[in-house]
Amino acid sequence: MSLRERFTQSMKDAMKAGDKSRLGTIRMMQAALKDRDIEARGAGKEVSEEDILALLQKMVKSRQESLGMFEQAGREDLAAQERGEIAVILDFLPTQMSDDEVKAAIAVAMSETGAASMKDMGKVVGALKAKFTGQMDFAKASALVKAALNG
Repeated sequence: MSLRERFTQSMKDAMKAGDKSRLGTIRMMQAALKDRDIEARGAGKEVSEEDILALLQKMVKSRQESLGMFEQAGREDLAAQERGEIAVILDFLPTQMSDDEVKAAIAVAMSETGAASMKDMGKVVGALKAKFTGQMDFAKASALVKAALNG
């Protein structure tokens, strides 16, 4: 089942269950996807599953940043809402890789690309994104790649 189909099915299930917060989050995800579709159509492209996964990761990251700010400001009501939205979005993402799995994937990508210096960092990160979109946090992975290439 594609992600688009899962969105639609989950929205129907949330409506039947009367889960307004989950329904609102799914609708927000679909709206973001529709915006991405319109943007891609203008460029003569289609939105792939990998693009959708990247969009969902971006949404999670944005909410995590907001969550941190709300917690610092003592706004537990807004922080709880962000936590709920993060949980719903994470339901649609593949299981995130552990730190050890990320390190192993980086080692494989470095050997496959023949990376030896910082000049090759883009190749390694590109190879990781091609294989593991939605499964790892590329901000953290980039830092690990940088550390590995620096020796």
